[in-house]
Amino acid sequence: MRLTVLGCAGSFPGPEAACSAYLVEADNFRLLIDFGSGSMSALQRYSDMNSIDAIVLTHLHCDHMLDACTYIVVRRYDPRGAHEPIPVYAPLGAAERISAAYSSDNETLDDVYTFYGLQPGTFPIGPFTITVDRVNHPIETYGVRIEHGGRVIAYSSDTAPCEALLRLAAGADLFLCEASYLDGVDNPPGLHLTGGEAGEAATKADVGRLLLTHLIPAWFSEASIVDAATAAYTGPVEVVRPGARYDL
Repeated sequence: MRLTVLGCAGSFPGPEAACSAYLVEADNFRLLIDFGSGSMSALQRYSDMNSIDAIVLTHLHCDHMLDACTYIVVRRYDPRGAHEPIPVYAPLGAAERISAAYSSDNETLDDVYTFYGLQPGTFPIGPFTITVDRVNHPIETYGVRIEHGGRVIAYSSDTAPCEALLRLAAGADLFLCEASYLDGVDNPPGLHLTGGEAGEAATKADVGRLLLTHLIPAWFSEASIVDAATAAYTGPVEVVRPGARYDL
């Protein structure tokens, strides 16, 4: 199983990174987890943009789904011919949200996507066993656990501390975890994790490696967030970068 970081900027594209998008591959199957603002560019840089077999959208904030709108053009108007619709697993309302962002006519997207509503539970996507659960964010949002060949990647999506996050991350080989806020300041409640909270979750879940994502360098010091995470978690910690690949 391979994880490729396409985008990892928090809330809006940064000077060096698009917003959240992560490609997970195994057995010649390519699963895209989130499709945030600007990530179409990275998808073309690090993979074949027509090779995606399925998409999971963890929630419907623009920094996690907006390029699913752009992707309509790629699939619908390819001069080489039509493509089969791609399965999209997302919160209810995703079809309407994407259609409205793409066109004011609220047109059907059945030629591009086949939508499946997420709900807490475990199900297969291609060769992967996927578990999702609701995490602590203002809109319907799902953390994701991806299993294949006895190895596990857990992804927090956007969340404040919660028990669901610990269940999803339990024993994961890689824990891709957001760390948007600084510790020791008055952050908005129920929205995002600090570096220290990401480290605490990694320790409680006994993960093998902590990969910090969704940082906002325009607002907060990356070094401060990493320092807080490493103070709370003694295992390997790194901030992910676009194009980074992790093989399990």
